[in-house]
Amino acid sequence: MLDCQTELLLFSAVWFLVGALDDLLVDLIWIGRTAYRWAARYRNKPPMRAHELSRPKNPGMMAVFVAAWQEAEVIGAMIGQCRNSWSDKDTIFRIYVGCYPNDAASIRSALKAAKGSDSIRLVLCDKPGPTTKADCLNRLWRALLSDELAGGYKFKALILHDAEDCVHPDELQLYDYLIEKGSAVQLPVVPVSLKSSAWISGHYADEFAEAHGKSLVVREAIGAAVPLAGVGCAIERNQIGRIALARGGNPFDPESLTEDYELGLAIGRDRGKVIFAAIHDECGDLVATRACFPDRLDTAVRQKARWTIGIALAGWDRLGWEGGWAEFWMRLRDRKAPLAALVLLTAYLCIILTALLMLGKAAGQVVFPAYSPLIRGLLLANGCMLLWRLAVRAAFVGRLYGSREALRSIPRTIIANIIAIMAARRACWQYLLHMKGGVLAWDKTNHSNFPSQVARDG
Repeated sequence: MLDCQTELLLFSAVWFLVGALDDLLVDLIWIGRTAYRWAARYRNKPPMRAHELSRPKNPGMMAVFVAAWQEAEVIGAMIGQCRNSWSDKDTIFRIYVGCYPNDAASIRSALKAAKGSDSIRLVLCDKPGPTTKADCLNRLWRALLSDELAGGYKFKALILHDAEDCVHPDELQLYDYLIEKGSAVQLPVVPVSLKSSAWISGHYADEFAEAHGKSLVVREAIGAAVPLAGVGCAIERNQIGRIALARGGNPFDPESLTEDYELGLAIGRDRGKVIFAAIHDECGDLVATRACFPDRLDTAVRQKARWTIGIALAGWDRLGWEGGWAEFWMRLRDRKAPLAALVLLTAYLCIILTALLMLGKAAGQVVFPAYSPLIRGLLLANGCMLLWRLAVRAAFVGRLYGSREALRSIPRTIIANIIAIMAARRACWQYLLHMKGGVLAWDKTNHSNFPSQVARDG
């Protein structure tokens, strides 16, 4: 048992240190970039806010794509919130809502919310649901092309949103301005934590606060492709058209479980620029997409298993390792989830085994020798790295959600680790079945909460 504990300890400690050093390098790049920008640009003048941006040189129409399969509980609120937020703005928009012929509830909800507005178009998919989200988006793309041909106009950009998204009033103007400077624009995504699920839904807030506050910023800074989040993002019309032509007419791969992630990498492969725009509005709030994420353990595991399959497993096969050192490094980070889950599982097993051995030592049944200098050094290094990691995450969470949530993010790390382990196990099993001939089915996340309703009812 002592030998087993030592092997588990060495394995987990070495790989923890490797992962910690990887994260530390990202932290240092973010700190250096932030310090440089404040010293060079913002020392005498604060960053511009959304209302201070110049008007776009060539204002244009915006098409918003929303795929809706079994979204009756949220699609009406989403459409209504879009209308209330954008109707008094200068930017012209049209929302394409993709519903399925066998989903009458979502159709009724969407039609009721769209009543009296010519800015909302309901589009029925060709096949009964569910299909993949990418398949639904391709149907919306064909509807957009039909409208352009019939009307003799061309949209300026295509915007992606989910049926549970709460949009920002300044979003369209921001896209209209920034899309002239790049091929795509990604806004931050801010998860809304539910009071009834502060630990499950709250861990999404922790992860996105760090990912969209730091990781995407670093990717953009080092020249790696910036993956799209599938919500709160705009793609320049000609760019999405070129991708569609290269793929036989459909810009989204219907076989992909993470079409948004792959789309961002495809834009980078075409030497397009994805702008990650973290800008505040006139009131000091972040211009971002807010959404409620899964609030139960089983649904969180299912969603993260789909992400793991699409990015770490199928993404490896589908996208390979093309690009320079920055792209290789970021793809390696994207695909480390299964290994990270294995290391976490090993570490927790080691903790349990160590506790049992310590109890045996206290009872005089086990002789527990002192650790070697190597193991003591690894434990000390990992301890320091863990404190740094928790502090960094708490800082990013606190910046968005306040000090109370920053403190909660520390114990929530355990919840996040458990979900990651369970999701990796599910993802690896499903992908193993796929390698034996099975089909990777779309495992959709069900939504029943809309951010503005949560904020009001909470």
